[in-house]
Amino acid sequence: MPHATVARMMCRLFGLLGGSATPAEPWLLETDRSLLRQANSAPKHQQGDGWGIAWYKGTRTPRIEKGIGRADEPSDRPQFEAAARAARGPVVIAHLRKASNPMRLPHSRLIALENSQPFTYGGALFAHNGEISFPRATRPRLGKYESNVKGVNDSEVLFWLLVQNLDAVGDPLAAYVRTVEELDDVWKGEGRPAVGPYSGLNVLFSRGPNELWGFCRYRGEHGGRFFEPNRPYYEMAYKADARQIIIGSEPFDSGPAGWESLPNGTFLHARIDHGLVSVKTGPIPATSSWSVGGGPTASLRALAK
Repeated sequence: MPHATVARMMCRLFGLLGGSATPAEPWLLETDRSLLRQANSAPKHQQGDGWGIAWYKGTRTPRIEKGIGRADEPSDRPQFEAAARAARGPVVIAHLRKASNPMRLPHSRLIALENSQPFTYGGALFAHNGEISFPRATRPRLGKYESNVKGVNDSEVLFWLLVQNLDAVGDPLAAYVRTVEELDDVWKGEGRPAVGPYSGLNVLFSRGPNELWGFCRYRGEHGGRFFEPNRPYYEMAYKADARQIIIGSEPFDSGPAGWESLPNGTFLHARIDHGLVSVKTGPIPATSSWSVGGGPTASLRALAK
């Protein structure tokens, strides 16, 4: 089945992995494509449904600041700027929200702190850009974690499904693959409607202060990035050296060098080893259908070893 053009969900992602004193402030506030600028880069691109910044402050328990408006509005900007100045490595994950609404709820119900990202569980952090199509039908698959769902954000259901699968297989890449498979199974159970199981599954995820995962996976055509209309909207970007890695929905400055693409169907795993940042990228193993780039279905047991 060809992938149809669908309406895009305009959330924005930011991630940093670096030393304990590495500031996120330049990328969140100061650069010409900072996350703050992305909140209102053009009227049709407004990220007006919430924001969040999370970081580890000396412990494995993250600190999280959230709002329910647009980050650059007078009501939210002071809190956003204060959090951006405070946020430092080793890991920072931030999110701007343009709410998806697969359950067709009144917009007022979508706006609440419990619906703003990042989400957290224990020492883990998670942020998502995209939409899963059947959050109600997915919730029974969350097992013991279903009772942890506090809001009406489909991204929160995706988060707990990933946590449930991480419990089962122990490896974030294998858990992500299993999560995609389960969303596909839910879609099949709904009669394989044309809407598909998801629009985008772009995720930033960390289990603690020494690692950062990025996953880029999406269906359909969604136009271009905010600042680079010739590049696919959901294609992620990262810039890395031995001291830090920055990853997000698109480059956070307009400098001509240093930014690499994380295209559809790929993952990134960054770690701090002996004080230095190491980065691995590769293809996300294909699932049994809605695959990206073809290839055989991966063995989850093999991935988890």
